[in-house]
Parts: sequence; C-alpha cells; structure tokens
Amino acid sequence: MSITGEKRVSSTLRSASLIILLALAPVVAIASAKQAEEFQRAIQYFESKQYDRAIPLLKELAENGNKAAMYRLAYIYENGLGTEQDYKKAAHWYKEAAKTYAYTIEAREKGTDIYAKSFTERLKAQFTEESVRAASMAAISKVGTNTPETKSFLYDLADGRFFGLTPYKANYIMPIGYANDSYRRQPSAYRNYRIADALDPIPGFSREARYGEYDEQTEVEFQFSLKKNLTYNLFGFNEYITAAYTQRSFWQLYSDSGPFRETNYMPELYVAVPTSAGFDEKTGLKVTKWGFIHQSNGQEGFRSRSWNRLYVEGIFQWENLFLSARAWYRLPEDDKSDDYYRGYHDNNHNGIPDTGDTLVDPNSENDKDDNPDITDYMGYGDLSLSYLWYKHQIGALLRYNFGKGGHDRGAVQLDWSYPFFDSKTTFWYFKFFNGYGESLIDYNRNVTKTSFGFSFSRGLFQ
Repeated sequence: MSITGEKRVSSTLRSASLIILLALAPVVAIASAKQAEEFQRAIQYFESKQYDRAIPLLKELAENGNKAAMYRLAYIYENGLGTEQDYKKAAHWYKEAAKTYAYTIEAREKGTDIYAKSFTERLKAQFTEESVRAASMAAISKVGTNTPETKSFLYDLADGRFFGLTPYKANYIMPIGYANDSYRRQPSAYRNYRIADALDPIPGFSREARYGEYDEQTEVEFQFSLKKNLTYNLFGFNEYITAAYTQRSFWQLYSDSGPFRETNYMPELYVAVPTSAGFDEKTGLKVTKWGFIHQSNGQEGFRSRSWNRLYVEGIFQWENLFLSARAWYRLPEDDKSDDYYRGYHDNNHNGIPDTGDTLVDPNSENDKDDNPDITDYMGYGDLSLSYLWYKHQIGALLRYNFGKGGHDRGAVQLDWSYPFFDSKTTFWYFKFFNGYGESLIDYNRNVTKTSFGFSFSRGLFQ
C-alpha cells in the first residue's frame, strides 16, 4: 500500500461514512444467505483496513452484481488501498455502480466528509482533494472508455496532465478592490479628455467632467498564471527551460456598463539554473533565473502600453522565508514624435492645446515606443518576499526607481493568504498596493488600493 494511500484512507475512514445503496432492499431480498454473509465480512475487512482480505470478496460480489461492493472496490482502486493504484479499474467499477443506482453516505462523524449532513459541513467538504478526485472520476465514469487510447486520454484529462500546465504565480479573483481615488479614463482618440475639450470645445459641455473618470472606485480584479516546463537538463546543468503566461484584469463590474478597465498580458520565457549544494548552504541561494518577459495591454492609440525586458533573478530560502531579487534591462524601442507624446500638433506654438491646434493620428507610429518613461516609475528591478507561518502565507513586493527621472517613485505590495476551510486549492486572499505600476495603463499614476477575495493556487511569489 502506498504511503499516500494510507494517509488518505486514514483521514477518510475516521470521518467515513457507511455506503448505502438507495435501492439495496430488492437486491438483498434475492441475494443468497452466503452472499449476504460474504458482504458483511467484506465490509468488516474494509472498515478495519484489511484491504487485502476485502478485495477478493468485494471483487466476487461486484462481478455478481452487488452495487455497494462495486462502489467500495472502485474506491479501493482509486486510492491504492492494499493494491496498486489503478484509475482505470476505479472508473470501470464506478461506472458499473452508477448504471442503476445512486449512493449516499451517512456521516458517522460530522464535519469532515463530503456527504456530511449540514450545509456548512457539505460546503467545507467540497474543498478537499477527495472531492476534486471524486468529481473527476464521476465525470469519467459517464464516458465510454472502450479503447486504450480513449482511456489514456480521459485519465490524463481528469488528472490535469493533458497540457502539462501548472500554476506559476497566484491565480485569484478578488470581487472587492477599493482604490483611494477614482480611476482616470484614457480615451483612445485623445491623449486625455482635457485635450479633446480644448481642441474641439462643445458649448456648455465638458468631456473632462463627464467622461474623465470611472464612476466607481471599487472594481473586480483577477489573475490567472500558468507555466509549462519545456526541457530539463538539456545542457547538463540540471537547468530547466520554462514558458509561462500571466494575465491580470481589472473589471469595473459595479459601473453601469461594467467595462474592463484594463487587462495586462505577460508571456515569459526563462531558464532556471539550480546552484551547487555548497553555494546554497553558504548563501541560501537556491536557483538563478534568466529570462525574457513581454508586457502589454492590447490596446490601440493613446491607450496602448507595452515593454520588453530581459531579467536575472536570484531566489533565496532561509527556512520559512523566501526572497526573490530581480533586476531587469528594458529592451530599447525607437521614440515616437514629440507631438505624439504631447497628443496634438501645437500649431499655435504656445505650449497649450487650444482651437487651431490639430489632433495627432493616435494610430500612427504604432511600431515605436508607447511609454518611453516607464523605467522612471518602474525602476530597474524588484524584491519579493514570501514567509510561511503555519498555514499562512505572507508576502511583500518592493520596487524603487532610485530617483530616475528626477523623482523618487516606487511601489509596495503586501498580501496574505490562508486556506479556505482547510482547502489545498482555495484560499482567502488579501492584497494592499501603494505606488506606481499597479497596471500598465496606470504605470505613471500613484494608486492606493485594498483588495479582498480568493486565490485558487499559491505562487512562491505573488
């Protein structure tokens, strides 16, 4: 029996439940006395963890049509109890058991299993690995697996191995994200609404006053982040090459039309090289990462933001404390014209937008730099901390520009997560941000924001 199987069944059986067949009565009525006796012995072996004795009895009963035996046999194969773990056999017997009857489990101890009686107990049980596995296997049991190819495909799909993707940074959704000030709107056709009012005034009407800001300071923020390891030890340094993708969206759900205010797309490619054991022991440096990251918001005209960076990162660990020190170099792009960055042609040569001046084509010079001063606000690197304290994960992000552009600017982010009902896949998630660069559209705007919601995976650094 595998160690994982023992732990899982130990946890399950402490709060386990007696599996009952809803329509067992007619089956029992026609069953022989010998079969009934064998079934009782099988149940006793099962509940006392003597799986090697329970399996042959349950198998014989299952083959003779005993639905409750089928269900228990499937559970044994699923968890590798007293035998090798075999998802194919588990799915087969789950499917056979589900053909005619449904099952319920009556909880002997409250609060731990997925079939607990109260709503609170059932809700808590949803966030266990057993629940996730049961859902996957229940779905698979309804699909035909008549050939080896379909069986392999479906089990890989149920186990999450189909694409080979794993979480990278935190995957989260925060329904409540409150900013201290209203977010500015950035129209695509004008640098801002003030220029629109100056170049094309409408008597008695101000675009700046009416459309210059989003009407809600509270919004929804969510992020999903995945990676796929491409190679391992290709060059003989125990290195691995990984492709990653992170997407973060800011959704003005509570506004009248509920627009997406901003979405940032961040594809990434990096090589991670573990350090030697001696160097690790002396310094705590576990691995170095060398990578490329692109970040953009997919917009056009004056709303467009993007930049490309090469970076080197060192990841350290001292017991429960992890630290990432990252430095980057921005790949240069050609500047656009001064008029483009100003947002209009200053035909009157007075340095201010007014009638007589003309609008720059917002979609001109698309192949050049959208945000030439971004390092003045984002600097040349960041520090990330992550501390594990019991089931808590406490993190921090620090960024500073060291006076670049003539001003001291930076950012601080603090975050905290804790399992939701002891789940390993769902967590309470809290985040506080202050500074520049919360999103690309606001890279040059100081934002203070507090957000709360749920994460569905934990990244080493958020």
